[in-house]
Amino acid sequence: MIKRLLSIDWFYRPHPSGPSKAAPATEPERCASGVRRMRGRADERDHGGMGDATAREPRPPDAGSAIVEQSSCVEADRVGKQAGKSPMRILVVEDDKKTAAFIAKALKAEGFAVDTLRDGDEALAAVETTAFDGIVMDIMILGRDGLSVLRQMRAKGNQTPVLLLSARGEVNERIEGLNAGAEDYLAKPFALAELVARVRALARRRGDTKSPVLQVGDLSLDTITRIADRAGRKIELTTREYRLLEFLMRSAGRVCSRMMILEKVWDWHFDPGTNLIDVYVGKLREKIDGGSEVKLFHTVRGEGYVMKEPE
Repeated sequence: MIKRLLSIDWFYRPHPSGPSKAAPATEPERCASGVRRMRGRADERDHGGMGDATAREPRPPDAGSAIVEQSSCVEADRVGKQAGKSPMRILVVEDDKKTAAFIAKALKAEGFAVDTLRDGDEALAAVETTAFDGIVMDIMILGRDGLSVLRQMRAKGNQTPVLLLSARGEVNERIEGLNAGAEDYLAKPFALAELVARVRALARRRGDTKSPVLQVGDLSLDTITRIADRAGRKIELTTREYRLLEFLMRSAGRVCSRMMILEKVWDWHFDPGTNLIDVYVGKLREKIDGGSEVKLFHTVRGEGYVMKEPE
C-alpha cells in the first residue's frame, strides 16, 4: 500500500491535465469483495457468543462506499493480518485536507488507528481526553499553532511523543521545535515511507514509557497479554470487547458518549443509529461487574458511560 501511495508525487507538484485512464473494472470489485469478506469474518469473531442480544453492525452510508472501492487488495490483506491486535492510535493535526488525507491513508495502511484534526485548540482538547500513542502535527495550523500546542502539552505533563511537520526546514526552526518538546522533526516535502518509519519509532518510544497494565479498582487489564483480571478472576474478552474495555479504562472517571466510543473503538465518524454500543457495554458489564458487589460500569443517562469506582 505504501508503494502505491509513494507513486503519487503529491507535494507541491501540479497534476497533469486531461482525462485519467480508468482502472480495470475487475480490480475494485475484487478488492471491495475481499474487504467485505474480511469484515464479515471480523463481525463473526466479535459477535461470538452474543446470542439473541447480538446487534448487527450497519453498513456505513454511501459516502463510505467510495473508500471501499478505492481500497487495494494489498490493503485488505494487511487489515486482515491486523485482526486480533489493538492498533496504536495516532493523532494527525494538519490543516491542509489533502495532506492530512494522504498521511492518514498511509498510516492506516500500516495498521495504525488514525484521528485527524485541523485546529490547534481542538488538538489540545483531544490530547487531554484521549490517550494517543503518537502525534503528527504541522506547525502552521488553524487556531493555536503547533508549537504552542506542544508547549501546553508538556507544561501539563503530557509526554505523548510528537513528530512536528513544517515547510520551514532551517536548522534554527528544527532546534526551536525540538526545544519545545518534540521528539522528531520532519521538513516538507517528505517521503511517506520516511514519515511512517518515524511514526513507528514514536509509537515504540511511547510503548517503552507507559505502563502496560491499566487499573481501575480491583480490575486490571494487561495491554500486552490482553488479559483482564477482576479480584483474581480471569475474564475472557473478544477483540472488540478488549478494545472497548481498554478505551473505557484509559478514560476512567470521564463520561464517554456513544459517538466518542464509535470513533475511538470502531473508527466510525458517523452515527449509525443502532443499539450496537449498548449491547457491547451490556455484555462487557456482565463480564466485569457480574458477581461483584462493587460496580465499575456506570450509565449516565442521556450522556453515555463512565468507568470508575463508586464514591
